[in-house]
Amino acid sequence: MSSTLFRTKRVEQSIQDTEEPEHALKKSLSALDLTVFGVGVVIGTGIFVLTGTAAKNTAGPAVALSFVVAGVVCALAALCYAEFASTVPVAGSAYTFSYASLGEFPAWIIGWDLVLELALGTAVVAVGWSGYIHSLLDNAGWHLPEALSGRDGAHGFGFDILAALLVLVLTAILVLGMKLSARVTSVVVAIKVAVVLVVIVAGAFFIKGDNYKPFIPKSQAVEAGGNLKAPLIQLMFGWAPSNFGVMGIFTAASVVFFAFIGFDVVATAAEETRNPKRDVPRGILGSLVICTTLYVAVAIVVTGMQKYSSLSIDAPLADAFKATGHPWFAGLISFGAAIGLTTVCMILLLGQARVFFAMSRDGLLPRFFSHVHPRFRTPYRPTILLGVIIAIVSGFTSLSELAELVNIGTLFAFIVVAIGVIILRRARPDLPRSFRTPLVPALPIVSVLASLWLMLNLPAETWLRFAIWMAIGFLVYFFYGRTHSRLALEQAADTDKSTTPPPGNAS
Repeated sequence: MSSTLFRTKRVEQSIQDTEEPEHALKKSLSALDLTVFGVGVVIGTGIFVLTGTAAKNTAGPAVALSFVVAGVVCALAALCYAEFASTVPVAGSAYTFSYASLGEFPAWIIGWDLVLELALGTAVVAVGWSGYIHSLLDNAGWHLPEALSGRDGAHGFGFDILAALLVLVLTAILVLGMKLSARVTSVVVAIKVAVVLVVIVAGAFFIKGDNYKPFIPKSQAVEAGGNLKAPLIQLMFGWAPSNFGVMGIFTAASVVFFAFIGFDVVATAAEETRNPKRDVPRGILGSLVICTTLYVAVAIVVTGMQKYSSLSIDAPLADAFKATGHPWFAGLISFGAAIGLTTVCMILLLGQARVFFAMSRDGLLPRFFSHVHPRFRTPYRPTILLGVIIAIVSGFTSLSELAELVNIGTLFAFIVVAIGVIILRRARPDLPRSFRTPLVPALPIVSVLASLWLMLNLPAETWLRFAIWMAIGFLVYFFYGRTHSRLALEQAADTDKSTTPPPGNAS
């Protein structure tokens, strides 16, 4: 049993599978395209919302340092992702990397985890995008019927038509081709980054030095709690990190980490990149550096414009400009947020379809979904399936309480990839690596510990929901994936050949 659970798929075989005509994706992306994808998916809800939450409740003006801490955790993981993506340039990201290093069952678990992470991420972002559009429409005097405004706006029942339509339109764009997706993303990201830069530059003129005092507010102990909404580390040890103070910086990092969700999606596009061994590491690291720089700048500006204790939780940037007597910028920020969330939604949907496609190509999910479109060379079947499902979910469901699952799923993937780098270095030292993670095994170990620390700061109920989803994944694998695995079928065929006597030798 254990030998089948941890059977690995050779890197050479993974690459060879990408060359089969009916399962081959079109290679059309450059390093610039990947960097744009990374920036497009990372700059979203976090930069417009989480800054206020973390500054007001946990870190004060030092929230800028919290973004640095979260960025460092992501950078450690990014260095591991970059080595894997340049060594195994195959769709599937952490799933594919795990299959090559840890084995089939761990690969299934991480793939199942990524499906949850990216699906919920897409739905949550779509609902958030709908909220910004509703706000802009209301400002213009246009109001949609409550029944089409989502559950919260329809007295307990309704359908968020805008969220569903967004997902369906983006699904169609992804089916039509990666290059079209890259062009759409490039335009939208340019608008989004321009809005962010306007906020930084304009806001700099309204900074007051007194608002930074104290830069690190005095530590405040958090009362012990016994409910599932408390951080897991609190329930485990009867202790919780303090709000504010130096520890508050690290606690806030686990909150603002959501703002970095998605940079790893760049790795899922490795198979569709013209020169993946060079361009994927550049795309991953380049997008992360750009986004961390912008996040820190925004945090410094917004906490300088308005005292951290007075910041709005729902719309800190927009309300900070209102507080300084410049409400015009609030509309600009809402516009930028709506535009920005469009690309976040599309790239998360793109990443999920690629993971699903890779798993089906390996037989762990039905092979029906592993065929590419004969003209556009895109994985259209999983893209359409997932797009329709997510459109329905985002239309009917309020997912605010499930957003933490996106965090825990991503951090879990970070841990698996970091461990995989260490294992593959020892198991296959002969593999050509155009990018090598420095300081192995020390750096991957630090990456594991940093990701685990942020996971422990997530609510216990998030861990419970994550465990339930993983348990469902175990059942799916043992009742379907293990017996339909392409690797298992090939090994079984080889065994039959070796045990079948040659003609004329039968007794």
